[in-house]
Amino acid sequence: MTLNSPEQLQIFLDVATEAALAAGVILQDNYLKLEQIEEKGRPGDLVTEADKQAEAAILKVLNRHVPHHQILAEESGTLGQADSEYLWAIDPLDGTTNYAHGYPMSAVSVGLSIQGSPQVGVVYNPFRDELFRAAKGLGATCNRRPIRVSQTQELGKSLLVTGFAYDRRETTDNNYAEFCYLTHLTQGVRRSGSASLDLTDVACGRLDGYWERGLKPWDVVAGIVLLEEAGGKVTAYDGSPIEINSGRILATNGEIHPYLSKALGETPALSEWKSTNP
Repeated sequence: MTLNSPEQLQIFLDVATEAALAAGVILQDNYLKLEQIEEKGRPGDLVTEADKQAEAAILKVLNRHVPHHQILAEESGTLGQADSEYLWAIDPLDGTTNYAHGYPMSAVSVGLSIQGSPQVGVVYNPFRDELFRAAKGLGATCNRRPIRVSQTQELGKSLLVTGFAYDRRETTDNNYAEFCYLTHLTQGVRRSGSASLDLTDVACGRLDGYWERGLKPWDVVAGIVLLEEAGGKVTAYDGSPIEINSGRILATNGEIHPYLSKALGETPALSEWKSTNP
């Protein structure tokens, strides 16, 4: 099998699925039973015993099936062979703050990049029992049924989603201005607290577009594959090719992409926003 053959990608997709489901069981078992919640250095950046146990379950699956691959895990950092062409980006609990508060909007995200390009993605929401799966060229599904992005063509008729980085209290580059501006240009902007679920919601047509900053690869690698395979588009804010390590992403159904990109570029500073009449 060649490096990116459909047969090989299907194998990796099955591995990612096994890992995500194993982690999902742990999240369900620990839900509303947490005994230890810690901050990882920044206010609001939480970690629980569920994060750690779920990550251990994912690593166990990956080490059994793909022991020579490199892994980038939210809690454990970089593991495995540094020169590997394969990099797994895993978030065992995307939406830890939600989870810690008993708000059921969290997911497991398991993505695989090959030679720097996202190729496989699985996102599992154990609270809605929704399993999103995709691999490059193999399409995207939710619970084994094909999914597709929306057909909304106008920014004014779109429903968007975004999020805010943990350092939003310390930096003016905090997405508040964009949130306010686009709330007035669209039919609304939601905030789920889980980047992977934001991407899957765009992928299956519940939402039309998503942007955010301050992200890590484990937040988005899986979701990028899902969205693109569902017919969507993922770029940098300005429409150029995305650089995953930049922390910024613009993801849409494709139809509103240029309009959302333009609006992000034109967003006035928050101090000027009240005088703007878009």
